[in-house]
Amino acid sequence: MREANAGNAIVIGASSGIGRELARVLSEHGYAVGIAARRIELLSELQRQLPGPSFIRKIDVSQTDEAMASLRTLIAEMGGVGLIVVNAGVGLRNPELDWYPEKATIDVNVTGFTAMVNVAVKYFLERGAGHLVGVSSVAAILGHGEVPAYGASKAYESSYLCSLRNKIDKLHKPITITTIEPGFVQTDMVKDRMVFWCAPPRKAAMQIFRAIVRRRRHAYVTRRWRLVAWIMKVMPERLWSRIA
Repeated sequence: MREANAGNAIVIGASSGIGRELARVLSEHGYAVGIAARRIELLSELQRQLPGPSFIRKIDVSQTDEAMASLRTLIAEMGGVGLIVVNAGVGLRNPELDWYPEKATIDVNVTGFTAMVNVAVKYFLERGAGHLVGVSSVAAILGHGEVPAYGASKAYESSYLCSLRNKIDKLHKPITITTIEPGFVQTDMVKDRMVFWCAPPRKAAMQIFRAIVRRRRHAYVTRRWRLVAWIMKVMPERLWSRIA
């Protein structure tokens, strides 16, 4: 059965950064948008700015049982959706290797991410069609000593989405799974840091939207990060440790 409401989309992690701008872009292009995040006050502010119809749902992905139930409720409230974007994530600096930042990162970027993706994929399999977008990171390629759990969690996200694509391919279902791996984007994660090739969230969101429209399986954002990713893949780990 083909997805009846392909013009409806949900963005999880829409309160700031890439997710917030992507919700705007989708709304500007005619989507009815469900916006979900932990900070409901920021979602309410965003909703007032969207040009099209929108729905709000508080979702804290680290609370997996509640988050999964809330996502199912939001899908039902919207009458079905054709696109779900899982963008929620944290990147906590942890040079001292304390346990709490590592656990908090894993709770959101691994456990919470998997929970949201699980609901989305099972829903699309039941409906017979759909498009899942997972926002990972270029950090999935090589780790960084200042944020150990972050790169590892993003490697998990990218690998998990790849595995799901393999499964969907074998089922021959009209379901697209897109992995987005951004480089540096001007969000709270890179606040007050000197970084190169740091793109505005709007530019990143527009490139993600183009990848969605083209039903890409994978995309770097911005596109110039394809070159950086290639270098990272061939660079010896010892050299990366010196320059990262």
